[in-house]
Amino acid sequence: MPEPAQAEEVNKMFGTVVVGVGIAGLARIRDLMNPMPSSPSEHLKLFGFVSRRSFGNINEAKQISLEDALRSKEIHAAFISTENRTHEETIRMFLEAGKHVLVEYPMALSAKAARELWEMAEQKDKVLHVEHIELLTEEYKQLKKEVAGKDLVKGTLHFTGSVLDENKAGFPAFSGIARLTWLIDLFGDLTVTSATREKQKDKNYSRMTVHFQTANKKPLTWIEERGPGMRREKKINFCFTSGCLENFPQAPKSAVGLFMQDQNLFAKKLLGQVSKEELAAEKWRILRCLDLAEVIQQHCEQPEKICS
Repeated sequence: MPEPAQAEEVNKMFGTVVVGVGIAGLARIRDLMNPMPSSPSEHLKLFGFVSRRSFGNINEAKQISLEDALRSKEIHAAFISTENRTHEETIRMFLEAGKHVLVEYPMALSAKAARELWEMAEQKDKVLHVEHIELLTEEYKQLKKEVAGKDLVKGTLHFTGSVLDENKAGFPAFSGIARLTWLIDLFGDLTVTSATREKQKDKNYSRMTVHFQTANKKPLTWIEERGPGMRREKKINFCFTSGCLENFPQAPKSAVGLFMQDQNLFAKKLLGQVSKEELAAEKWRILRCLDLAEVIQQHCEQPEKICS
């Protein structure tokens, strides 16, 4: 049930702006201009987009300045699709201007900054929603069903992908936080037991290996590997007392796109249609993953111990 104070939100329209027009930003513009019929997204109205580059218009969406977006009384919410390193500053600006915020993951590149932003949103009574579309894929939904109720013995999640510019994307534990989110969502809270990183600068290659323990002291490993020409794919090997899962279960294709699903969830939050329990669980998961990402980065950046 919506909170009484939010009941009047049900008929409300929320003016939105998209900040950043890379792949995600363009998808956001498309979905805001073509909301799913009879979905919460019909309460969102796109007023324009902000970009450092000059576009003029994109599919009838007009380009506006950052200052106008922050100042406009008609804009109630910002969709932040900029590079990772600028998320923190951009979220802060829009919250300070009294706007709701949807931001692509990771919301910040430090756990402290993320907590400060969350507190700020709560103080201002604004929705701060972090996109985690990796939890919305049919592949993941099927995997979660497959894993449910099984006792883990050990497991590995291995991701490969092309090279990222770390100056823009952040340390791999942050840019790859979607993998960490999967592990926390599947197996509950984790503790980092060790983390190392191999880098071959001349080959533009990087491999981060993280070892965790579950609350039941079972080992989990996350490998994040990137290099030129590496295919984007995930491999799993989860062993349970009942047997091992080495391939993703077959999953149907979703009728609704991932960004649209995420947009509907954001709109539901604006309309007060998401329970306090769900919001609290999501906040815990997001901040916990960022805490762990920071611990992983600290482990990886420790100077090598030299044994004499």
